[in-house]
Amino acid sequence: MDITLLASLAVLALIDSTSFGTLLIPIWLMIHPGPVRPGRIMIFLGTVAAFYFAVGVAVALGANALLPEITRILDTRAAQWTLLVIGVALFFWSFRLGRKNRPGTEGRLARWRGRVMAEEGGAAALAGLALVAALIEVSTMLPYLGAIGLITAADLPVPMIALVMAGYCLVMILPALVLMGLRLAGGRRLVPVLTRISDWMTNSDTVSWIVGIAGFLLAREAAANLYLIDF
Repeated sequence: MDITLLASLAVLALIDSTSFGTLLIPIWLMIHPGPVRPGRIMIFLGTVAAFYFAVGVAVALGANALLPEITRILDTRAAQWTLLVIGVALFFWSFRLGRKNRPGTEGRLARWRGRVMAEEGGAAALAGLALVAALIEVSTMLPYLGAIGLITAADLPVPMIALVMAGYCLVMILPALVLMGLRLAGGRRLVPVLTRISDWMTNSDTVSWIVGIAGFLLAREAAANLYLIDF
């Protein structure tokens, strides 16, 4: 397998590791009052990783079967113009996302924080919470969708697709696992640091930046294929 492909997938997985399902919610579980319960965090992260693994393998295998037809369609001018419009729309939508995430705004993340902190159910309830979070987030995780595209384009055998996707999902949850280990080793001393990370992620424009960059790259590629620009 090409080392460049693995490096690209690793970078995309690390970007995905900063989402609210793979990092922010686990941090909330770590700073919950009382002793850390690593079993609960592992159930949450394991459920999220399993979900993304299953979806990734299913989409990659389905896309691989349809790849020749998909390539033929994407090579048409109509498809390239459609991609150009989508890219431009994503780029400008990113500015709207940035305004929605300004500090002090009561939004989805604030509601999720209350739900996670109040969650006192068993393993099934926590796994259900992880599935809901993953379902809500999967369509917006552009690096993850890009990784599936790279895996599909590499034309790998089925066992290798499963192995690569498993590694990708492991890297996705790795930062949360590292923070959990530090939290267990450092005790309550790490809570202020985790709280600051949580507050920064809640109020940051990370998602809007990712959407904007993805939109720009998509629009640039489509414009180049349509010979509207020279690069």
